[in-house]
Amino acid sequence: MERTRSTAQRLPHLLCGKRSKYFSRASSSPSTRVAKSYGGHYGPSFVTYFEEQNALIASGAIEAEPIVVSALMINNGWYDPLIQNIAYYTFATYAPGYGQLQPDDVLMNISQALYGPNGCVAQEQDCYVAGNSTESNKICHRADDYCSNNVFTPAVGNRDSYDLRQNSSALFPPEYYLNYLSNPEVMGKIGAESTYQECPDAPYELFVKTGDDARTWLPQLSELANSGLRILIWAGDADINCNWLGGYTSVLAMDWYGNETLHNTPLSNITLDGTPIAAVANVDNFSFARVFDAGHEVPAFQPAAALAIFTQVINKEPLHSV
Repeated sequence: MERTRSTAQRLPHLLCGKRSKYFSRASSSPSTRVAKSYGGHYGPSFVTYFEEQNALIASGAIEAEPIVVSALMINNGWYDPLIQNIAYYTFATYAPGYGQLQPDDVLMNISQALYGPNGCVAQEQDCYVAGNSTESNKICHRADDYCSNNVFTPAVGNRDSYDLRQNSSALFPPEYYLNYLSNPEVMGKIGAESTYQECPDAPYELFVKTGDDARTWLPQLSELANSGLRILIWAGDADINCNWLGGYTSVLAMDWYGNETLHNTPLSNITLDGTPIAAVANVDNFSFARVFDAGHEVPAFQPAAALAIFTQVINKEPLHSV
């Protein structure tokens, strides 16, 4: 958690440093923060930090420009590792619309790894109890390693973890953006000061050392929902890694004023030009969506559906058919 929090604290300095002219609009008008995957951690973290600093600015405690966030969207996010590790077993047993993903013997081993003595559930609970204590990094790192090796890996098997319909050699979606972001003209226009690297090892290792992956950010997400911020939690239903069952169970566990209403609001299909694109639930400014026939990167698999949903969030509308 300290690694995610410290990253959030450094973000405004990055935005307002040498290239601040490229980000001047961040403080002059409301903006939408869009995150994916591990963004289930850093999305709530960044917005929470912005809100805390905005309150200090408003009170006169610090002198700075506020960064106003009007909405937070998280696509196939990693919110609560305890809930979502259990969901790997649930999803591998029966992925709605796709069936059983792994044979019975593998499922039995995953169950044992979850619920056995010093298993994934017990170690995750120890991580949560450890909080930010001196020992927490080691406890949470150990829990993350164990759950990843003994629950996540066998739940995926030889499938693509980002799209269960493909095998582990999946080629979609293509990574054209790697060349695009390396184009000097593009780098100049976005104010990039270094070459883009996809999932570089150096920062990854810093997160791993603190066991950040095994820590929950559900309390922060709950507080943001309580504040009335427009929030969309959406997930492609073919993703295993941050599968929609784990995401949905996580939001049902959020401690906020809309908890009971969300529990009592069934997921209902919305359509685009008459074709079902997602099953959704809306509670005030909060929406959840299971997007049909999409993997981890929803806009790549279902661009028209993603655009329709994105537009409705930007326009502060509940998700609906169009």
